[in-house]
Amino acid sequence: MGLTGRVPRRVETAGKAGLLDLIDEALAAGWSLRRACQALELPERRAHRWYARRAGGRLADERPGGSPVHGVLAEEITEILALFEEWGEVDRSHRKLAHRGSYLGRVWVSPSTVRRVLHLTDLHFRPLPRPEKSKKRPFPDWVEYTPNKIWIYDTTHFTRAGMAVLIIEDLVSRKWITEIVSVEETSTQVELAFTAALEAEGLLDAVEARHDDGRVDLAVDDQTRPILLAVSDNGPQMTSGSTREFLALCAIAQHFGRPGTPTDQSWIESLNGHIKIENPYLLTITDPATLRAELAVVREHYNTVRLHAGVGYVTPDDEHTGRGEAIRKARQAGLEQARLHRLATHRAEREDTTSQGPGDVV
Repeated sequence: MGLTGRVPRRVETAGKAGLLDLIDEALAAGWSLRRACQALELPERRAHRWYARRAGGRLADERPGGSPVHGVLAEEITEILALFEEWGEVDRSHRKLAHRGSYLGRVWVSPSTVRRVLHLTDLHFRPLPRPEKSKKRPFPDWVEYTPNKIWIYDTTHFTRAGMAVLIIEDLVSRKWITEIVSVEETSTQVELAFTAALEAEGLLDAVEARHDDGRVDLAVDDQTRPILLAVSDNGPQMTSGSTREFLALCAIAQHFGRPGTPTDQSWIESLNGHIKIENPYLLTITDPATLRAELAVVREHYNTVRLHAGVGYVTPDDEHTGRGEAIRKARQAGLEQARLHRLATHRAEREDTTSQGPGDVV
């Protein structure tokens, strides 16, 4: 029978018949029913119930659940299967398929009923193919990872003032170079921002030196011409032809992140977030002129006071001007000097401390 130990709650028909035959043999040998049930680890009331069902020819278990009056009808099952064949590739969901049936006036059932019918008939919706994962495009080989070689820019919004702020940041040093506060988001704001940034960083002379003839062939992708790389997302003001022409005239190459992937511009996204999180009062300003003045104050604090974790806990201005490495090395040297000083101090205190013994006994 394949049974060991206590009789389980559900037993096949052959197992029940075999157990009852063993009890019959035990009774014929003079055993009591209770003693036989105890030996077989079978509750006595189950044995009585099985005897009654065997006498009525109903020893096999009945189908669970009975016959619910609200059960789905055969014609409804047929209609569900027909809907799956006709609309499965369109709806691709048991919920939509259930509503499709009532939408077409063919069958009125719940989504769970559709799901159960399809499961019992081993029918499954074919999932849509997943798009291939896009690969991040690396920066060009000619780019040097030094300040004023890679700039990144983006637009963030201050809704109370109704202004869009275009910010340019140095990707290497994390210096917030400039910002343009405007109600519009066009290539004009991009041109104004880059003009101000180039002037602030003293790069206008370098731009003019790259094309002394006063002309730039926009059809030629000359990798030796750009003085820096401008990184951005695929916003319309970044990808417009006017922006491309202006940046080409300024000897600035463009690099776009993947569509729908803001992490490709994580540097500028982080800056925008920190500006608003660390200075929440900016979000309450309604006057554009006040917003411009406050952003200038925040930019000065961000560049010269706030320590930036992304550049080794120095200010962006320190990293931008080349002082960052010296500051980091000075900290390491200071930590080592402090460690040696602590060791020397504790050792000296330990040597100077005399241990006192127990008092003299008279």
